[in-house]
Amino acid sequence: MEENKTKKTKTPLINSVFDLVSIVATAVVAVGICFTFLFRTIQVSGTSMYPTLDNGEQIILQSVYPNPENGDIVVTAQPNNSPSIEDVLIKRIIATEGQTVSLERNDDGFYDVWVDGVKLDEPYIAEPIIRTLDYHEPVTVPEGYVYVMGDNRNNSTDSRDNRVGLIREEYIMGKAIFRTVPFGKIG
Repeated sequence: MEENKTKKTKTPLINSVFDLVSIVATAVVAVGICFTFLFRTIQVSGTSMYPTLDNGEQIILQSVYPNPENGDIVVTAQPNNSPSIEDVLIKRIIATEGQTVSLERNDDGFYDVWVDGVKLDEPYIAEPIIRTLDYHEPVTVPEGYVYVMGDNRNNSTDSRDNRVGLIREEYIMGKAIFRTVPFGKIG
């Protein structure tokens, strides 16, 4: 009789442990699949996106990203010919295919960004633009490309620089959707 009680108490415990292990294993596989095909993490390197993103912060990218839109922060791995340009760039999309970007000097002597004749309201930039790099005239973005700039415009190598130029959409690795590190700035 006592032997049956021991078997009955062990069975529910074993079943509970098995259920817990099964749930944890399923969760790990699901997270692994999500971070393999849908999301990825990347560490910000440099100050070109300051004040929006700081050097060393971790962000999550949405890997499946079919339609780039103005204002999106993206990571691109476009190959280029300059060894001084990083392999991976984090920038903000300023214009998409068919749109025309121009930089125009304002009354204060700084440059404003205009897209299709409309001055952009850019509360996210670090300071007024004083550097135009290789930019000399309006640029109309061709099909399949985007025009990108860093939020720290005076310290950013972006589409204004001939070494980077326009970014082919196929080289966009993903859209930044969430900051994970540092913990005080999660979101």
